[in-house]
Amino acid sequence: MPELFVRGSKQVKARGRRDACGTYRRRLACLVSPVFPPRIISNIGRRFVVLLAGILCLPALALPPGGVYEVTLHGAVGDGTTVNTTAIQTAIDACAAGGGGVVSFPPGAFLTGTLYLKNHVHLRVEQGATLLGSTNLADYPVNYCKYVSRSDEYTVRALIWGEGLEDVGITGTGTLDGQGAAFRNRKSDPEELNKANASREKEGRYLLQSRYLDRPCLIRLVSCQRILVENVSLRNSPMWMQHYLDCDFLTLRGINVFNHVSQNNDMVDIDGCRNVVVSDCVGDSDDDALTLKSTGARPTEHVVVTNCILRSHCNAIKMGTESAGGFKDIAISNCAIQRSNAVAAKGHAGRIEGLAGVALELVDGGSLERVSISNLVIEGTTAPIFMRLGNRGKAPKPSDPAPPVGTFRDVSISNVVATGASGTGCAIAGIPGHCLEGVTLSNIHIRFAGGGSPRDLADVPEVEDDYPESRMFGTLPAYGFYFRHVRGLRVQGLELSYDTPDPRPAIVCEDASRLRLQDIQAQAEPGAATQVLLKDTKDALITGCSAMSVEAFVTETGNCEDIRLMNNDTGRAKTERAKR
Repeated sequence: MPELFVRGSKQVKARGRRDACGTYRRRLACLVSPVFPPRIISNIGRRFVVLLAGILCLPALALPPGGVYEVTLHGAVGDGTTVNTTAIQTAIDACAAGGGGVVSFPPGAFLTGTLYLKNHVHLRVEQGATLLGSTNLADYPVNYCKYVSRSDEYTVRALIWGEGLEDVGITGTGTLDGQGAAFRNRKSDPEELNKANASREKEGRYLLQSRYLDRPCLIRLVSCQRILVENVSLRNSPMWMQHYLDCDFLTLRGINVFNHVSQNNDMVDIDGCRNVVVSDCVGDSDDDALTLKSTGARPTEHVVVTNCILRSHCNAIKMGTESAGGFKDIAISNCAIQRSNAVAAKGHAGRIEGLAGVALELVDGGSLERVSISNLVIEGTTAPIFMRLGNRGKAPKPSDPAPPVGTFRDVSISNVVATGASGTGCAIAGIPGHCLEGVTLSNIHIRFAGGGSPRDLADVPEVEDDYPESRMFGTLPAYGFYFRHVRGLRVQGLELSYDTPDPRPAIVCEDASRLRLQDIQAQAEPGAATQVLLKDTKDALITGCSAMSVEAFVTETGNCEDIRLMNNDTGRAKTERAKR
């Protein structure tokens, strides 16, 4: 049957009126007209055409079930100053009571506090419509979720909130604006903070930190299924823009995010979710952009990300920092990562050029495995690639025992072109006794700033429990890649260069085993000590590589065993290998 439109509490069949009904009828008529010529349509009558089109064409239109509930018909006023929380919530509740459908926002600016989504309700923000977050903290009640996780520390408020729901969405070509600048650097009320934490303390959960209490997320959905967020523009959240926690079948498609008004301004945080598709999105954020987390016991798994443009003052693509449940079966492809030219928010966590293009971080236990990342272009980050297995050891509940060191294995990064990287270099590092396993890097071209100085390997600290980021070890001993505590590493088709003369090796491997380096082309300073430095490395094959005019193409130090060099072009080096 044709879609129903709701006026107040009365439903009427779609007819040719000067409202959304007319638009609907015209869309259906356009679909029917190839079958029935205009003369016939005019004779058989509008009602019959709409009914027939509904029977024949609704599957092709993919219209949501139920009616359309326009918020202005429930008392909402789009003047940008009237607080519409009650009116909009009334429309949402009526839509849910009617079996679900669409709550529509026509052109206008609709100011509101927290809205609670309901089952089978989709919010549709039309072109020219803006859903404005109130700047009055009293319009955002404190909410607790049942799912236990370390995110208990971070957020209890949101503009759009939902828990335990199914078939919900936020669509349309309009805008959601959190007006987050109004909440920047707010100091929370100690009495309110104590009240908010009273129940959490009894349950043994993490206590909310004061710096987060007064900053709502724009969207927070917890333990929901079948979520669609499509085509909307999201702007200016006081905190994270979107937090999806313990959700299943999440689709983010065609959204545009700009978040540069406050601290912790992430683009999106996908946390302990399953069956996730992110495609055709554009994000520009002060903090991390596309962020996969696992703050609770459940992993983030079965995730596909493709065709996105990401800009960030921190990490463009990140797994972590929280990793208790782990990350599994994740494919990311066809993304462009660029420097953000937005003015950094006061007190921001990153730096103008960004921290990492890709940051894979496992420091709270869990398992990171079966991850494929391919076809990236990266411009202007401190480190295009950063991987870290550490031991910070934060559990989902403070009363839980600290998790053991996690496992980091079976990761492939391929077909990457990066320019404008800093002189820091790229670190891929585990900790003593816990190696990254089965990492493959292939067909990767990176141009660094260079300009570094030689650094003794003994000067690089382990910092096992430090917060992970691409600068954590300082300027690395290699201008290109520094590999430490790795097993089964394969590097193939790697091309490294720099802008400013740099005497450091292109590659340093420390505590590595089952190492394979093939087809590596790396710039080096004439007379530099070496291009590849190996320390405490066992079972290494280096083949098909080209040496520059250095003292020794490969230098071994420490306890190295079974190092094999085959079919390399080392004619320009003084010697193929050296030991020290």
